[in-house]
Amino acid sequence: MIIINIREHPEYKKSGIEYFQSRWGNENSDMLYEDCISRSITAVNPLPVWYLLLDGEKIAGCAGLITNDFISCMDLCPWLCALYIEDEYRGNSYGNLLISQIKDDAVKIGFSKLYICTDHTGYYEKYGFNCITMGYHPWGGSSRVYECVLNSGR
Repeated sequence: MIIINIREHPEYKKSGIEYFQSRWGNENSDMLYEDCISRSITAVNPLPVWYLLLDGEKIAGCAGLITNDFISCMDLCPWLCALYIEDEYRGNSYGNLLISQIKDDAVKIGFSKLYICTDHTGYYEKYGFNCITMGYHPWGGSSRVYECVLNSGR
């Protein structure tokens, strides 16, 4: 398994966009992933970063490191988002490979904390995340917000 940072490997842009759209998008949000991933490649700011987990040439999962995940807690940054592992690869801690890479990259950028909004309980806690509050989405829903204190950074 290898992790590809699409910003560093723009040759994966097209397949990355298609993969994120297939796992997280819909007809209303597909352009969001296309535009965000495309713009990330030439972005001046260090975020966003989009990742693919590869098993050879097959995409086994994905995740992102972004400034905000459509949640009201806009004072918190950065966010782990769109973590997905294909069913056949689950149960092997491959999600943790992506989480660990994102934690490392967040520290390199200078952050001391990482956030995620999710309705999953029990999964992210295994990787150092603790629920700190509720956040609210622009479409009216809400999610728990988790924080992970990183080893170093700002």
